Amino acid sequence: MHDDQLSVPADLVRGLIGDQFPQWAGLAVREQHPGTVNAVFRIGDDLVARFPLRPGAADDIPRDLDAARLLAAHTRVPVPRPVAVGAPGRGYPLPWSVLTWLPGALADDTAAASEALALDLADFIADVRGIPTDGKPFAGTGRGGRIAQHDDWIETCLDRSQGLLDVPRLRRLWTVMRELPRGADPDVMCHADLMPGNVLVEGGRLAGVLDVGGLGPADPALELIGAWHLLDPGPRAVLRARLGCGEAEWARGRAWAFVQSMGLVWYYEASNPPMARTGRRTLGRILADPA
Repeated sequence: MHDDQLSVPADLVRGLIGDQFPQWAGLAVREQHPGTVNAVFRIGDDLVARFPLRPGAADDIPRDLDAARLLAAHTRVPVPRPVAVGAPGRGYPLPWSVLTWLPGALADDTAAASEALALDLADFIADVRGIPTDGKPFAGTGRGGRIAQHDDWIETCLDRSQGLLDVPRLRRLWTVMRELPRGADPDVMCHADLMPGNVLVEGGRLAGVLDVGGLGPADPALELIGAWHLLDPGPRAVLRARLGCGEAEWARGRAWAFVQSMGLVWYYEASNPPMARTGRRTLGRILADPA
């Protein structure tokens, strides 16, 4: 998927576990769904190992583990709990982490019509927003600040999406979205990546949330990307009502989902088709919205 992606075969994982955590050496090691940042391997029935696929991703491990502890203490939805940190070895150059395994299936279209899921997602968002920011504002360069700061990124995506998407229509939409005012809404804590690969469901209900390392202060509308990635129009309206979102916040949430989805199609078209399909599906929902 990436020019600098590391190879993480299952035999390597088994060897590192045997070397560094002999208490787990006899457990089955199974590769799970392909992540875009980490290779994910289940260890036995109760653990999961995450191996960064790119050198810079290893810098996120301490933040990931701190975020997992914070979310576990403040939300009612299960998140993976930190268990251990592994060291480089056997030719793999980076640290890696071990967390608890969460049961459930990755969210897909079969859950998009669930109003119960919409209510669960809204309650999770409310819990996360309730975590104190300690006065810290958004400090990143990615999603969560001002929408118009992503002009260069969207221009790149539009250029690379020729032949893949309806670029003229998407360009017209962006000219409106980029002008959306931020208003006076203060930054709040956000998970920041509520998309299908990070959301677990069971029986139409929210069973767990993964990839929590993006937790931090941001535009409260950023968390609304989950409404567009995960829900059909009816349940989406249920989530909005539960959170009490006004017009301005709702419009910005739609724009943040657009910013993320525009990069999913062209970047992952060949290397990760499920991720590209997620981008197409979300853009289709945005374009179909009467607003």
